[in-house]
Amino acid sequence: MTRPRWLLSRWTVVPGMIAMLVMAWTLYAESHNDGIITGAVVDGKGRPVPGATVLLLERGFVTHEERDRTRTDAQGRFRFSHNTSHSVQLEAEAEGLGRSDRRIVRLWFRAQNTNLTEPLRFKEARP
Repeated sequence: MTRPRWLLSRWTVVPGMIAMLVMAWTLYAESHNDGIITGAVVDGKGRPVPGATVLLLERGFVTHEERDRTRTDAQGRFRFSHNTSHSVQLEAEAEGLGRSDRRIVRLWFRAQNTNLTEPLRFKEARP
């Protein structure tokens, strides 16, 4: 039994592959959309900062507005859940260390789960 010639034509194969790619991306996005953002906070020397407050800022119409806040655990790690935005900024503050620089986090899709590869870092205190 031979296959019809049109079945192996590029006019059939290419759109079929594009459709499969779109379906795979949709399944990936749907299975990773809990809105979890995790990371760590360290001081200027790279040591974890327990008890630091981490702010999650979401872009409003004109400025970034605070949407959520959490505290770091004993290892300096933090976790946000139920983030619904695709563009957020993170900032840490701790008593005696001040504020860290804001970190812009761009996500490929809304509510994407992500783990920061680089920790939020406080500037080293000057003597």
